Amino acid sequence: MGVGPYAELTFDAEGDTDGAGVQAVAAMEATDLLVFAHGWNSDRTASTRLFDRFFAPFPGLVGRGVRLGYAGVVWPSIRFSDEPIPDFDSPGVLAEPGHGTALDPQPRRALAEFWPGREAQLDRIAELLEDRPESEAALAEFGTLVRELAGVGPEAAGAGAAGAAGADAVRRDVPAIFAEDVREVCRALAAGLVAAGGPAPGAGGGTGFAPGPGLRTMWGGAKELLRQASYYQMKKRAGVVGERGLGPVLAELAARRPALRMHLIGHSFGARVVSFSLRAVPDGARYAASLTLLQGAFSHYAFADRLPHDRGRGGALHGLQHKVAGPVVACHSEHDSALKVFYPLASRMAGDSAGLLGFDERWGAVGHDGVQAVPGALRLTLDAALRQGVPAAGCVSVDAASVVRRGGPPSGAHSDICHEELARVVVAAGRMGR
Repeated sequence: MGVGPYAELTFDAEGDTDGAGVQAVAAMEATDLLVFAHGWNSDRTASTRLFDRFFAPFPGLVGRGVRLGYAGVVWPSIRFSDEPIPDFDSPGVLAEPGHGTALDPQPRRALAEFWPGREAQLDRIAELLEDRPESEAALAEFGTLVRELAGVGPEAAGAGAAGAAGADAVRRDVPAIFAEDVREVCRALAAGLVAAGGPAPGAGGGTGFAPGPGLRTMWGGAKELLRQASYYQMKKRAGVVGERGLGPVLAELAARRPALRMHLIGHSFGARVVSFSLRAVPDGARYAASLTLLQGAFSHYAFADRLPHDRGRGGALHGLQHKVAGPVVACHSEHDSALKVFYPLASRMAGDSAGLLGFDERWGAVGHDGVQAVPGALRLTLDAALRQGVPAAGCVSVDAASVVRRGGPPSGAHSDICHEELARVVVAAGRMGR
């Protein structure tokens, strides 16, 4: 690491940690601790590289009385090799439309670690993606295998076609992509790949489309269904790690170091990790000094007391912004295809009348258009936030599209977060500047 003191807080899928990182953080001579949770990454090496790159500008940005400590939150997640990270992957990768439907060795290994004991299913999935058989039975088999990996029971399959009663049984828990007919799902996801900048059907190339009509053109969407199954698991896992793992660890650190100010930062599903850690903050505690979400992969209504489409319910994190002593800053970008295109597709629940491709803002992500339905939440451009600062408390959305703009399909600029401007946003949120 180019900065220090640095330690890692490492968690398993259930939120358990070995405690070594806690001891290391507690021993730091720091006034302010930056706690950064990565999003999708396949291994510790990739996560550490991200932490190192993102943390690099901070020593030159903070005031004289600020002594920084750095903590990287490492948790089990996965990245497909056709999801380029600017500044990490070669420039040519960013311009490529994808790596075809076949599974490269890196994601194949990562999937085996992500879903241990499922090697036989993964082998068959890899075989189908390689061969792309023009067979309805093969596509149906693929859908069944992916649903099993996602932990979605067989009762969900075909629920949309079973009428209102069948749809109602799965609406609360199962996204439509795991409940609707697999052909329609793959067709919708293939269209999403085109919307994210991939080639159109018949153009050949990275999304796996073959010339001419037929089922073979849907296998690009089938690979995307596998990707979304891993995201579905990561989304649930991130909440568990945040609430049961990181949250209690930070509370323990606060008890041992009462004067330590903690600044929580999360990218993608890591934004969900740090946000759900707020559930473990005791009433009246003030150690969570600020929260900065970078392309957050969770609902833009998460902090709302009342959902616009269901006034009887609040968001999953409603009111928890008040557990943060300072502001909750959500950086978002229109260039993020993962959140602009695929997050709504993957979040829409079975039985929704709009259909898979119908636009409905209820399924939007906070990293796409910021915090929604929270009265008084300010909206700023990045330039304005850096020039005039951010509010001392409450929710604020910062349009970071001026810098978060690089990346190729399918995820677009989702991982384009290593910018000094975003580090300066964190410093402003935490009142750590010169």
